[in-house]
Amino acid sequence: MIDESWYVRPPGVKERISAGGIVVRRHGGRTEIALAREGDFPHYVLPKGGVEEGESPQQAALREIAEEAGLDELTLLGELGTRGRLTFNRKRWVTVHYYAYLAEHEGGLPTDSRRHYHPATWFPIDQLPEMFWPEQRELVQASRETIEAWLRKRGL
Repeated sequence: MIDESWYVRPPGVKERISAGGIVVRRHGGRTEIALAREGDFPHYVLPKGGVEEGESPQQAALREIAEEAGLDELTLLGELGTRGRLTFNRKRWVTVHYYAYLAEHEGGLPTDSRRHYHPATWFPIDQLPEMFWPEQRELVQASRETIEAWLRKRGL
């Protein structure tokens, strides 16, 4: 179970820098968000992962979104800040840089050849399914008005 202890960095735990995004589209008059799901794992997550050497966090976010959700040709809407927590095995502290992107199409197949991800699933941004990481759900909820404002500025 994910509780508050996952969000307190223990002394001496090494940091890993990651990046990911909230990918949205306008569909049927509403804003939808793309979420990723791996294998038989029942919960959804925001696509994200480690920043590789020579990559900027924004470049890593785009790569990870393609790998885990099958989405590319994205337009940056804006930066959403960072969130920190322990990794799933609790051996590292991960600081995730989050960005909001607009999807130009529904999506394709995830490109990560090491793990099995399903194509992105779209949900109304105000009707999120159960998500594994609480801070990701909180980020979506806290960013919703900002994202909607960015979309309105684009006439969407």
